[in-house]
Amino acid sequence: MKSNACHQFQRALSRRELLQTSASGFGMLALAGLLADEAKAVENPLAPKKPHFPPKAKRVIFLFMHGGPSQVDTFDPKPLLTRDSGKPYGGQRPRVVFAQTGNLLGSPWQFKKYGQCGTEVSDLFPEVAKFVDEMCVIRSLHGSNPAHGGALLKVHTGTDVGIRPSMGSWAVYGLGTENQNLPGYVTICPTLGHGGVQNWSSAFLPAWTQGTPIGNAAIKAKEAKLAHLGNADASAALQRLQLDNLHDLDSEQLSHWGVDPVLEGRIQSFELAFRMQVEAPKLMDISNETPATLDLYGINKEPTDNFGRQCLLARRFCEAGVRFVQVTHSYKWDQHGDLKNGHTKNAAEVDKGIAGLLKDLKQRGLLEDTLVLWGGEFGRTPTAQGGDGRDHNPHGFTMWMAGGGVNPGTVYGSTDDYGWFAEGDKCHIHDLHATMLHLLGIDHTKLTYRYAGRDYRLTDVEGVVAAKVLKDPSRLKAVG
Repeated sequence: MKSNACHQFQRALSRRELLQTSASGFGMLALAGLLADEAKAVENPLAPKKPHFPPKAKRVIFLFMHGGPSQVDTFDPKPLLTRDSGKPYGGQRPRVVFAQTGNLLGSPWQFKKYGQCGTEVSDLFPEVAKFVDEMCVIRSLHGSNPAHGGALLKVHTGTDVGIRPSMGSWAVYGLGTENQNLPGYVTICPTLGHGGVQNWSSAFLPAWTQGTPIGNAAIKAKEAKLAHLGNADASAALQRLQLDNLHDLDSEQLSHWGVDPVLEGRIQSFELAFRMQVEAPKLMDISNETPATLDLYGINKEPTDNFGRQCLLARRFCEAGVRFVQVTHSYKWDQHGDLKNGHTKNAAEVDKGIAGLLKDLKQRGLLEDTLVLWGGEFGRTPTAQGGDGRDHNPHGFTMWMAGGGVNPGTVYGSTDDYGWFAEGDKCHIHDLHATMLHLLGIDHTKLTYRYAGRDYRLTDVEGVVAAKVLKDPSRLKAVG
């Protein structure tokens, strides 16, 4: 018993130590290279990594509409819903509903065809509608959770139970980033509710993959800052000396105990924070942008200033080499009542900024290899709640993609005649994630991380790439 107890408390050998003590023969020939690769990864974990196959997109901008925009009032026209407005709904309802709803409610907005492709968009988004020829509108999204918290986690992490890494963390883990002086993953004015930090968490992935928040939803974009970016009490030279001394102590610890991901992650976070002091403030300062660019995003005007600033910052961070940037409009799209006034106000705040971002990216040649994703955590019911509102609906809703290898000017999938359930070419959240990773050059089944005895991935054990969303679907077969 005593010997067993002693054995249980023996420290497990690190990979480096195992190779050093057991390698022989031909294994010794590979040892130096393996250790060099490991050392390189420890020294610079954010360095760019090779994708599984040539990517169409190098980076992602996720425009998240927290609260759940109504698909039947934005990008999914339903003539029968308009015709039958006020009548009882006679079709199938979900087995589990968030709350009871009444009769059918037709959209108070008109839909029109835009662009050469003729995709229909409602009057809520007149500026975004001008860019439908760049988009694939996915009208058949579906998830599994009718509550905001679970649905947000599903969209951001691929699961609504437990704590898993966010999709931005997976992207950075798989690809690194292109600027070693900035985080690989930035989230601008994120929500602190409905999952909060778990929506941009690295969970069990290495700490350097975690999203870096700039402000939060309670702070205006013009006031949002990176926390603890500067140190008024210590010069750069003094900070460098402090970091070097700390690094020496940490290195001594590592020499005794071998590879320690937590400690190494802490070292890297300190080093990145030091480097960010020079580059990040310049990126956050938009005073060098032209008046025309500021006007393009609706900055310095109401009601477009706040979200427009976030969109402009997203472009600046992507242009500087950040891999994944999220912009959140929070928490405003949850119209259980007063749908017309609520959605009108919300769309007016974001329409110009989103259109400005798409135009700016295209003008700069960035849209071609930047994947822009728009959407919320779910959609809304075609039936009325509170007289003139809509309840939560995760069973059929709309998101759209633009740029980055997306099949432009197309519509993918459909919902039923009233917009409640996804029907044609159904696209689960796992499928959305698989498609996003594919455009980044990643096979979602191969991007895994071993934790607690099993291999995890963003798409869990599901997910199929939506071939029709791709500009070149033939390459899906070519890359397997």
